[in-house]
Amino acid sequence: MSAPAASPAPGPAATGTVTTNVPSRLDRLPWSRWHWMIVIGLGTVWILDGLEVTTVGNIAGRLSEEGSGLSITSAQVTGIAAALYVAGACAGALFFGWLTDRYGRKKLFMITLAVYLSATALTALSFDAWWFFTFRFLTGFGIGGEYAAINSAIDELIPARFRGRVDLIINGTYWLGAIGGALLSIVMLNTDIFPKDLGWRLTFGLGVVLGLVILLVRRHVPESPRWQFIHGRGDQAEELVASVEEGIEEERGEPLPPAEGEITIEQRKSIGFGVIARTVFGKYPKRAVLGLALFIGQAFLYNAITFGFGAILTTFFDVPTGATGYYFAVIAAGNLLGPLLLGKLFDTLGRRVMISSTYLLSGLLLFVTAWLFDQGSLNAVTMTACWCVVLFFASAGASSAYLTVSEVFPMETRAMAIAFFYAIGTAAGGISGPLVFADLTKSGVVADTVLAFQIGASLMCAAGLVAVFLAVKAERRSLEDIAAPLSTAPARTGAPASSAQAT
Repeated sequence: MSAPAASPAPGPAATGTVTTNVPSRLDRLPWSRWHWMIVIGLGTVWILDGLEVTTVGNIAGRLSEEGSGLSITSAQVTGIAAALYVAGACAGALFFGWLTDRYGRKKLFMITLAVYLSATALTALSFDAWWFFTFRFLTGFGIGGEYAAINSAIDELIPARFRGRVDLIINGTYWLGAIGGALLSIVMLNTDIFPKDLGWRLTFGLGVVLGLVILLVRRHVPESPRWQFIHGRGDQAEELVASVEEGIEEERGEPLPPAEGEITIEQRKSIGFGVIARTVFGKYPKRAVLGLALFIGQAFLYNAITFGFGAILTTFFDVPTGATGYYFAVIAAGNLLGPLLLGKLFDTLGRRVMISSTYLLSGLLLFVTAWLFDQGSLNAVTMTACWCVVLFFASAGASSAYLTVSEVFPMETRAMAIAFFYAIGTAAGGISGPLVFADLTKSGVVADTVLAFQIGASLMCAAGLVAVFLAVKAERRSLEDIAAPLSTAPARTGAPASSAQAT
């Protein structure tokens, strides 16, 4: 196979009115090695995110011990440092999301990974609490930017008929990292293997090593041709897609079928934030309500379970603190399996059926779990089994929230829309969630924990009902058909974007 992965050398952008069939050519491509390269280069960073978050939670106790090499308390790690990580993720998503729509996907997904790698490496060198706090914020800043840059690039490069399952599975790999983080912490915190002041540093160092490997693959991932032809780089988009087609034809040994449909674009170099805001909330208000409902619902359900899972196990079921990592690994496995096994159905049965059903099922099952817990019918193992079933559906639903906001708004607003809804969901989960659930899940009162479950379940069910009425039929449809680009001009021939409606 020839090497179509790298973008053509950048040249000056020139604006004008052009007619292109680049979107239809990308959507009619069969799955190929080129697509695998995109998935591996862009998607594997969620493993790092899961590894990062889980590891820090598990090493909090070690960092606070005498001899760790860092003067910090466990409460500061799980409180101040966690809040700063969340704040950094929200700020990074919004900042890099704006830059991604303005300067392109490739530049930003390289920069955001570099920020993450640098901040993680410097976290490993922490010698005082302020240093640790600073680089936790910057690590979150890089991760937040990843969500906007990568989800927008993936959706614009993956063919429409595969987009749903690929997006869900990629976002779901966060939980593969969570499993690794839970198990890794058990090894790294074993003082028979590593000294107290070294094991936790090596854990962060491993994240850097994995990130460098991803960076080597990612440098071959191209710029989005969709972004290129809108921003005055139509020749580069044509050259890139032609090289991809040539490589796939060589790989398959047969010519590709002709692409059908063109779109006419009035190219522009940048789009103002005011235009983006008016588009998302003025032209597509129902889709904005849908995005907010999905992100807030999943954030509260996850915090109802995961924020206090360790306290619940130790308080009500006498599980030793050192053993909770094993239970979390099992819960994370349930989360991972949801998108893996259900992802294809989002492309076949459709978005509305699957989004609403995963949200409603997970919410209703959490209500059942709350009732069983209240009745005293559960032990540590059966409680974990209930959580696994709930999160099997919730994980697919939560991943579909990212899919939804990345495909239902115009191309020029995509990264910023992802960033905004991600920031709202992350803030709800990382700020409101702890405030709501901290005392409830740690009080030692059964009724308080039941209430926490019921709050999360109620908001998840409410989001599912919103999806019943507002979810967009986006399966197997071109992105330009779901939401016409703001730059669309009257088409010279049948354009795939012409049927997109503002809702």
